[in-house]
Amino acid sequence: MADISAAFFILLIIGVAFPAMLTAWWLLFPNLIERARSRVEKTPAQTFWFGLMVLVALTVPIIILFALPFGPAKSLGWILLGFSIAVSSIGSAGIAAHIGTRLTRQSNFSPLSAFVRGAVILELAAFFPVIGWLFVWIPLLITAFGATAFALLKWTPREKTQTSPASSSSVQVNSSTSNI
Repeated sequence: MADISAAFFILLIIGVAFPAMLTAWWLLFPNLIERARSRVEKTPAQTFWFGLMVLVALTVPIIILFALPFGPAKSLGWILLGFSIAVSSIGSAGIAAHIGTRLTRQSNFSPLSAFVRGAVILELAAFFPVIGWLFVWIPLLITAFGATAFALLKWTPREKTQTSPASSSSVQVNSSTSNI
């Protein structure tokens, strides 16, 4: 019975700590989280694929360090693994901010309340057995790596320039009159 209680309370503490950690990132580094949120909102596919590249680039050295028969190399592998997961939480905060922004548009929540609710929604969706583990947590983790990398590199998505038919025809008229 004590083992079950211990497992329950560990999951409960993690369940409370994850949204609190994301909220701390959001409050401490608002510009960084906003860049991650913007990337997730405007270019989710590019963010996912870039995150997959970053994840592969991090996984290869971690696996090599774990395979070396040298104790400090294994320790360095664990440090790199922990650091990369901790830094990827910046992207998770960006995803939670995106969910919070969508909640704010649909209801009358304050930005902080919407962010915390977005973080809780993100967490609970990932905790859902099998479906959440495979189809929510893994893609969101990869996307979080991409959003973090984009935010740290300050690569913002390009603004789409829309040309109306009237402006394109006026360009043609102006170019034809200059030839006269």
